[in-house]
Amino acid sequence: MSVNMSYRENVKLALQSIVSNKLRTFLTALIIAIGIMALIGVLTSIDAIQSSLTNSFSSMGSNSFNIRNRGVNVRIGDSGSQAKIFPAITYQDALDFKRNFDFGALVSLNANVTWGATAKYQNEKTNPNIGVLGTDENYLQTSGYKLADGRNFTTQDVENAASVVIIGKEVKDKLFKNNKNPLGEYISLGGDRFTVIGVLESKGSSAGFGSDKACFVPLSRGRAMMARGNPSFIITVMSSDPFKMDAAEGEAVATFRKIRGLNAKQSNDFEIVKSDAVAQILMQNLSYVTMGAIIIAFITLVGASIGLMNIMLVSVTERTREIGVRKAIGATPNVIRKQFLMEAIVICVLGGIAGIILGITIGNLLALALGADFIIPWQWMGLGISVCIIVGILSGYYPASKASKLDPVEALRYE
Repeated sequence: MSVNMSYRENVKLALQSIVSNKLRTFLTALIIAIGIMALIGVLTSIDAIQSSLTNSFSSMGSNSFNIRNRGVNVRIGDSGSQAKIFPAITYQDALDFKRNFDFGALVSLNANVTWGATAKYQNEKTNPNIGVLGTDENYLQTSGYKLADGRNFTTQDVENAASVVIIGKEVKDKLFKNNKNPLGEYISLGGDRFTVIGVLESKGSSAGFGSDKACFVPLSRGRAMMARGNPSFIITVMSSDPFKMDAAEGEAVATFRKIRGLNAKQSNDFEIVKSDAVAQILMQNLSYVTMGAIIIAFITLVGASIGLMNIMLVSVTERTREIGVRKAIGATPNVIRKQFLMEAIVICVLGGIAGIILGITIGNLLALALGADFIIPWQWMGLGISVCIIVGILSGYYPASKASKLDPVEALRYE
């Protein structure tokens, strides 16, 4: 009970001292708050972005992979290495693989037509930033897309190069006002006219790929629209059994090597890219940002702790007579030490709480601006408070020790 009373009394005295020196306390707590805000803010936004990336890529399924003529390459600044580019995967290569691959897996084909199309409907039109993708009847399933309305392509649509289109939600909202049903309506993509047969469910922009601004057309129809003479097609394989992914990948490599006419001595002239490869690369780069944020916050907190120690030393000098009086009426050096140490910790915790609130707010605002979800990072809040207590102890120990060693007689004489 006496120990609890001692701590309670020390906290009370610390708060009284803080109230009597508002400006000094505010400036010290502000430095602590800025350091914690930088740390919590960046960690919160990174957590929110990572959560959003995980959710976005999980919808593609962990049991799928792509066969491409180049690897995934996400570069931050000038770092990273350039992905190697192999010969294009031709339409015939892709068709041969789809016909010959038999491993209890679903195979789809797709190719980028353009990322700069303008979609038009009567007097309405979009900005020239609509992505047009040529796909087959399996693409929606292998890539994790769902239809909000309408139907998917049929095998006949793809074989006959039908002029039909599946549009993203943003395209639908831009062209069809007042909740007008787009199904059966005609839209123009560049100089081509299409009938809308489906509308995609919104995926948001969290992964940054803009699927809401995409239009899917049958692959054979998309080939006729391509400006390039030698486009490369992408093959997506989705295994029916996630535990057979490695076996499916090995079989896919063997099948495509045969299609490419490679002998045993020749290396692969194509890349196998798993569905979550982009997310993993982005998260790896985010880890560097996290380390940078921690280093910056650490430097700020070191400066704050030096400032706090200086302020506590000034406080000890100013309150020398108070320390003498307390010792004269029976306060032990241990009690004096605890009082000043508790004062430093309380200042740090107050600054830390303000920094945590600001950090969570700023971090989530940044995350929301990037399309991620709002989160409350309980683990980082706990880390913030722990860091504040440690900084308070390290900064306050020397001034508290100095105060506890003052001679009571000399302290009472101090003017």
